[in-house]
Amino acid sequence: MSNKDTNPQTGKQPFIGPRDIIALVRENILNLTPYSSARHEFTGKASVLLDANENAYGSPLEDNFNRYPDPYQWQLKFQLAKIKGVPAENIFVGNGSDEVIDLAYRIFCDPVKDNVIICPPTYGMYEVSANINNVGIKKVNLTSEFQLDVQGILDAVDANTKLLFICSPNNPTGNNMNRADVETLLNNFPGVILIDEAYINYSRQKTFIQELTEYPNLIVMQTLSKAWGLAALRLGLCFASLEIIDLFNKVKPPYNINEASQELALEALANTEQVNNWIKEVVTQKTALTKELGKFSFVEKVHTSDANFLLVKVKDATRLYDFLAKHEIVVRNRTRDVLCENCLRITLGTPEENLQLINLLKRYA
Repeated sequence: MSNKDTNPQTGKQPFIGPRDIIALVRENILNLTPYSSARHEFTGKASVLLDANENAYGSPLEDNFNRYPDPYQWQLKFQLAKIKGVPAENIFVGNGSDEVIDLAYRIFCDPVKDNVIICPPTYGMYEVSANINNVGIKKVNLTSEFQLDVQGILDAVDANTKLLFICSPNNPTGNNMNRADVETLLNNFPGVILIDEAYINYSRQKTFIQELTEYPNLIVMQTLSKAWGLAALRLGLCFASLEIIDLFNKVKPPYNINEASQELALEALANTEQVNNWIKEVVTQKTALTKELGKFSFVEKVHTSDANFLLVKVKDATRLYDFLAKHEIVVRNRTRDVLCENCLRITLGTPEENLQLINLLKRYA
């Protein structure tokens, strides 16, 4: 877009909807020749593997991990495709969602030159990753109802705005973003929108995965860390167009997901019934804990949550946090976050843990 297209009143360059994805990619990434491992270069059946400088004798572990893992995690993706209802080719698996976030910066954002938009209060790694990659940050705070300021976001856009991060259900507030607002942004934001659905399994709102065919500028992130209980394995999920997935595969390290994580995740994905039962139990516990917390005089508000945690406004968050920590119960103090003054974020525990929390709070009161 040339300078002559700049609005003389605002100094901004106008845009009409999402730009072409390739036009958003950094030039050096487009020209990048990715690392090619031994397993990338060979196709077909092999009985003797002498290509990757591995230890042919095995490993000291009961399960042999002497061979490099599948760099594209196809078996894991095939199983995820059945569960998520999206082709395996449209899935990227990251070393946690944090790798997905970091790769998005490295693919689309030129350091110093480009910027992104985040909507505080929200997940902190969006800002940390921007700072690591030396990318500018524009903050458009959520409204007092913890919803997106759609016009504020669109007004913040300039010619170098590449990414918009939307967390829904949001962390730390726990609420879903209004779906119509998100769709408005998908139709008007000129860059790539990343919708972080880490807590979608607990939500009453349907995922945006089904919208991928309609919005080429959409990336949906999910995770196996929350409802699936695999936080220690570090498995973040990314769903996007083939064009975007190809870019992620081009930039990622050759073996970003280790074999143990792939195998254990496949085992876990075969137990959807157990996970669904856990989700139902969390929802039940959330209702009960919300009711119990509302009985305390020092609790001013328990915010409605579509996640596995509650944002609780109290009279003195730091004092209460210190009291709980002294008695070996750890919650998250969010009082320094915008719109979250004197708020604690409390994750739903087991029924026994939740009861332990309530009994301790009775002593505080």
